[in-house]
Amino acid sequence: MVAKVNGSVGAAIKYAIEARDSRMLSKLYADDATLRVIDHNNPPSKPREVRGRNAITTFWDDICSRAMTHQIDVNATEGDRLTFSQSCAYPGGAKVFCVALVELAGGKIVRQTMVQAWDE
Repeated sequence: MVAKVNGSVGAAIKYAIEARDSRMLSKLYADDATLRVIDHNNPPSKPREVRGRNAITTFWDDICSRAMTHQIDVNATEGDRLTFSQSCAYPGGAKVFCVALVELAGGKIVRQTMVQAWDE
């Protein structure tokens, strides 16, 4: 059975990402949360790790300030875990696809791993 808090967090993530609301996003993280990014520049052997809510806020401020659209395509929850996929597009047509795995504790994100690929 999916916990109601996870559904609420999933809905909040969807809204905040699609609205490009970095402040709302950062409030969803625990103070000591870790966000890990795996992509072309940050391979699995050396992922980018963003630690703590302040650093995560800076990360999302950068992402949300970019002129691009974000759409959450799939959002699934089970217990204290949440996954979603996201399609993004820049005005020039370049596309980005991201899959995120989120771990929750006390209704807050404590760990998140994002795997993303973009047009090159």
